[in-house]
Amino acid sequence: MGENLKVSKYNDGTVIPNVTDNTEWSNLKTGAWCHYNNSDSLGKIYGKLYNWFTVNPVLNKNICPSGWHVPKDSEWKTLIDYLGGESIAGGKLKEIGLLKWDSPNIGATNSSLFSGIGSGMRDYDGKYHHLNIYASYWSSSDYNQYNGASFHLNHNTESASIDDFGKDIGYSIRCLKD
Repeated sequence: MGENLKVSKYNDGTVIPNVTDNTEWSNLKTGAWCHYNNSDSLGKIYGKLYNWFTVNPVLNKNICPSGWHVPKDSEWKTLIDYLGGESIAGGKLKEIGLLKWDSPNIGATNSSLFSGIGSGMRDYDGKYHHLNIYASYWSSSDYNQYNGASFHLNHNTESASIDDFGKDIGYSIRCLKD
């Protein structure tokens, strides 16, 4: 998928709540979304940020369109490997220029047509950080009770990485065709 997800419902029509309150966000153990800084105009550009509970495979809910799914960490790893490895894959995934990335946007070529943008994040405490600096995408892989897998790009490196972070953090989502 060539852009960040912007849906507010699972593909079965079930509504995903838009949670704007910081305290409410930090206490969630169910799926939710928001726009960066609760700004609809930023949401139109960067898509929505979702907590990991939205992609939890145990729910048997799919946030992606029919025929698509949220990638597992192994599928993100396959993409990284295909693009030449962690040290250079990020550049091939990042949108060129400084409209949606802060300078220096190292190595950005977007040769993969992924068009990754610095969509930032919403932290466990509900606060927003790193717009135009980081792009983080959830994986459907569950690491433990507290952390889910995620995929990351950064403005100041051409690398890409997979890591685990708290399920209560808000990241972007990309979908992969089945």
